Amino acid sequence: MLTSGTTGAPKAAVLTHDAVAASARATSARLAVDPATDRWLACLPLAHVGGLGVVTRAVLTGTPLTVVPNVESAAPDDGATLVSLVPAQLPRVDPARFRTILLGGSAMPPDLPPNAVPTYGMTETGGGVVYAGTPLDGVELRADAEGQLLVRAPMLLRAYRDGTDPRDTDGWYPTGDAGTWDPEARRVTVAGRIGDVIVTGGEKVWPGPVEARLAEHPAVREALVFGRPDPTWGRRVVARVVPAPAAGGEQPTLDDLRGWVKEALPPWAAPHELELVADLPRTALGKLRRAP
Repeated sequence: MLTSGTTGAPKAAVLTHDAVAASARATSARLAVDPATDRWLACLPLAHVGGLGVVTRAVLTGTPLTVVPNVESAAPDDGATLVSLVPAQLPRVDPARFRTILLGGSAMPPDLPPNAVPTYGMTETGGGVVYAGTPLDGVELRADAEGQLLVRAPMLLRAYRDGTDPRDTDGWYPTGDAGTWDPEARRVTVAGRIGDVIVTGGEKVWPGPVEARLAEHPAVREALVFGRPDPTWGRRVVARVVPAPAAGGEQPTLDDLRGWVKEALPPWAAPHELELVADLPRTALGKLRRAP
């Protein structure tokens, strides 16, 4: 199963049948799926783990399934109660038609419907392994000394297709994400990809919170934040922004967005450069391509 390739060339992860089944059963248990009343809608590409996971959950639990090429093709009266989406698809559906929406793959929108469940995972973990901050049954998490999250679970990959096994000798998989793990509350918080952090003037800026804040601005439809070399600050924060169509024709300005970010985040998180674009590059799954 190919990874999404949001930060570079996709890798081919080898997932065993047992791993895929473990993921399907853990998700179905967490969502209390009832084959007698539920129906899955599969509208993500089946060549990626998010789409495959919907199908395997349905097959292993005997839950009815509707498969469509994209979410726009789904009939509103198809009876689907469960769906897995990426955030870019959320505005294209009526959330109220589903009992539960699994949402993952990129930063969450600022206003989630009450039936949306933010998930965290990746191809190497067989899909989502953390739902609304809580690991699925059988999933172990911890953070190493550098703050990187590690996962150990029955749904982990066996290796990459080239034979490389990224797990350590105890079976822990390094996610490449920074975050914190509270073992008492069994809660995980993900800061973002370690390679995405922008060190500007000696301060760390995670793109995710800045993107989320920019997306709340009335003149911004969506935003991508990354670092660019700077002779003074080492790296400067750059915001690539798609203006909102309902902004009265006025384009957002750098000064305006800087002030907006500073109202909610530390001043060093405010962008020093603004690029206005018609759209942002995405993968086949609709995830933002992080590489600038």
